[in-house]
Amino acid sequence: MSSSLEAARELLAEFPVADGHNDLPWALREQVRYDLAARDIAVRQDTHLHTDLPRLREGGVGAQYWSVYVRADLPGPVEATLEQIDCVRQLIERHPRELRAAFTAADLEAARAEGRIASLMGAEGGHSIANSLGTLRGLYALGVRYLTLTHNDNVDWADSATDEPRAGGLTEFGREVVREMNRLGMLVDLSHVAATTMRDALDASSAPVIFSHSSSRAVCDHPRNIPDDVLERLPANGGVAMVTFVPKFVLQAAVDWTAAADDNMRAHGFHHLDTTPEAMKVHRAFEEAHPRPVATVATVADHLDHMREVAGIDHLGIGGDYDGTAFTPEGLGDVSGYPNLIAELLDRGWSRADLAKLTWQNAVRVLGAAEDVARGLQATRAPSNATIESLDG
Repeated sequence: MSSSLEAARELLAEFPVADGHNDLPWALREQVRYDLAARDIAVRQDTHLHTDLPRLREGGVGAQYWSVYVRADLPGPVEATLEQIDCVRQLIERHPRELRAAFTAADLEAARAEGRIASLMGAEGGHSIANSLGTLRGLYALGVRYLTLTHNDNVDWADSATDEPRAGGLTEFGREVVREMNRLGMLVDLSHVAATTMRDALDASSAPVIFSHSSSRAVCDHPRNIPDDVLERLPANGGVAMVTFVPKFVLQAAVDWTAAADDNMRAHGFHHLDTTPEAMKVHRAFEEAHPRPVATVATVADHLDHMREVAGIDHLGIGGDYDGTAFTPEGLGDVSGYPNLIAELLDRGWSRADLAKLTWQNAVRVLGAAEDVARGLQATRAPSNATIESLDG
């Protein structure tokens, strides 16, 4: 073991990773329809999943936001989100020695003191509230501590990074969603949203925001990433940008390759997300002729170096997006890989104090700050009963 890797493991033993985004619940739905015995995460699931308890321990993970994501095109997205929440609850109940339900910054620290993995939840996509502030409050009551305002598609009140602009950012109802999240103490997550939505949300929010799994657009020009002008606003807001590992978001060559692969699929008469045998034959032929570019630990570290320069060390975190991506960088193939990233940053001169902020302290601080804002707002602001019709109709 290299001296840097040994030092990384020692640091993570004291300041473990508080990761912003993991799609294990959706993978469990897709693979085994929530049959948790069929994918027992108490044992290694290398051939099926990026995530299990042994590898979380190897990776030095001390807190995890489990994404309670559902596809935007599913009928009944609220019901499906409730199933995802139930999945997380079942995981915690099945593994009480390893996992601890967490809802507050104090819960995060208590889990760290106990040596358990704090388990939080984040809902990925505003479609999960079905244009209802009452539903938003219901998700908070069930333990959801952030809402990603959009996923890949627009919602009625906010533009996504990967859809055609419609609202121009946030509508008035979208701003009311942000204000109600502030009142609740639910973190406003700006991953997946358009840059216009990021800016509108920063204007509307009185609490720190997060990006649960996004990297730097200056380093890799993909709309899922964060422009520098938005990163520059994080110190005043108090928010945290959590770098993601997805190769097609962090490596420019992978962005360009994906665009070419998608164009090739369309040229052959297939949707770029088509996974039928005929479509996959076309895709495999393209990949054989044009090998897929490979991201590395250094690729991710390049993003963090730039994001630290622009936003400052107090505003960075990690959101790997494990089990939500088909491909991962070399050295970050699953949740056991975090020490490799920390070792790379140590080799680049990052201090132990900086790395403690990156892995643990910033994530704890931002949740606690949202709680502080909520206490003040709840003393002066009643729950909002606005509807999208009343504000945008």
